[in-house]
Amino acid sequence: MPFYSKDWRSPGEEWVKTQEGWEKKKVLECTAQRFPAINYNNSDDSQTKSWSQDNEEADKNNDSVSRVPPHCHITIKCTREIAGFNGLSEAVRRLDFSSAVRDVRRFNYICALLELLLGGQRLTHLPGAAQKLLLSMLEQLADQVAESKQNLNALRALLVALQSLREAERGSCWGRPLGSRALWRHHDHAIQRIHSIAQAICIRGPGPEVVPKLHDLPEECIREILLRIQDHRDLDAASSAWSVMASVCTEQRIWRELVAFHFSQQQIDGVLKGKDDGVDVDWKKVFHQLRKLYGLREDTQFAETLSLCRHCKCLFWRSLGHPCIADQCPEYRERLKEAGGPLPPHPVPPAAFLKFFSL
Repeated sequence: MPFYSKDWRSPGEEWVKTQEGWEKKKVLECTAQRFPAINYNNSDDSQTKSWSQDNEEADKNNDSVSRVPPHCHITIKCTREIAGFNGLSEAVRRLDFSSAVRDVRRFNYICALLELLLGGQRLTHLPGAAQKLLLSMLEQLADQVAESKQNLNALRALLVALQSLREAERGSCWGRPLGSRALWRHHDHAIQRIHSIAQAICIRGPGPEVVPKLHDLPEECIREILLRIQDHRDLDAASSAWSVMASVCTEQRIWRELVAFHFSQQQIDGVLKGKDDGVDVDWKKVFHQLRKLYGLREDTQFAETLSLCRHCKCLFWRSLGHPCIADQCPEYRERLKEAGGPLPPHPVPPAAFLKFFSL
C-alpha cells in the first residue's frame, strides 16, 4: 500500500503573475527586483494585493524589516529519504542573479556563467522559461554596460556567442529552430534589443579639463598599474594600446610576478628544471607553459563567487550570507562544537554551478 505524507492534501504552491509568466511566490520573495516585475492582472485577488502592499511597506522600512538574503537549497544526491531535482530557472531567481548583474563584485561571475551557457549551446536544451530568463539577464547586463561604460569586451564576447548560437539553430529541425514559433519570436526580439543596446554604446575620452590623464603619468606609475593586473589578456591588450605600456609589458618582472601569483613554487620548479637558477629565463614563455599545464587560479578570476554550505546544502553569496541551520538550531550547533566546529563553505565556480542541473 503506498504511503502518503501529511502534506499530500496541500493546496500547492502560491503563484504570482509577472511580466515573464507565472512564478512561485516563495521564489519571488528571494529576489530584490520582484516588485517592478509583478503585473497584477486580476484585481479580485485580494491575497495578491495584500502581499504586494505588505512588501512595498517593507521596502519603505528597510531598517525595521530584515529581508531574507538570496539563497537556494540544492539536492546533492537523491536517496530514499531525499528525492528531487534542481531547476535552473528557480535557482537563478532564488539567487537573485538579476541584481547581481549590477554588482561589480559579481558581474564577472554572471558573465562567465552566460558564456558557458551560450558557448556550449546549452541554452537551446533548456526549458523555454529558463531561456527567456537568461536572455533577460543578458539584456540587463547590456544595460549595465551601457550605463557604466565598462566591460564592453565581455558584452561583445557574449554577443558573438549568442549570434553564432542563433545561426546554428536555424535549420536544426526541418529548416526551423526547435521550440515554438512564439518562443523564438520572443527570443529574436530580445536579441535585437540587446544588439541595439550594444551598438548605441559610445565611450568617449575625458575632456581637456580632466587632469592628469593616463598619458601624463610617469612610467613608474604605469608599471605599478600593470603589476596589479592578473589576466594575461589584459596585459596583451594594454601593450597594443600605448607604446609606453608595450615597453613595460616586455619587462621580465611583469611576467615573473604574474607567474608567482598564479602558480606554486613546486609547479614553477618543474618547468624551470635544468635551467641555471632562473638566469635568462623568458618568464612570458614560462607563464604560458604553466597555464597550459595547470590552468589559472579560479579563485582570482572573480571578486565573489557562489558558495555551498556544507551543513544545510544551500547555495548563497558569501558576502550576503544565508539562514543556516548551524545558526538557527542550538542542538545542531552543540553537535558541531563536539565535532570540531562548523565547516567552511565550499566555493562554487560557474562550471561547478551548472553541474547541479541536468543540462
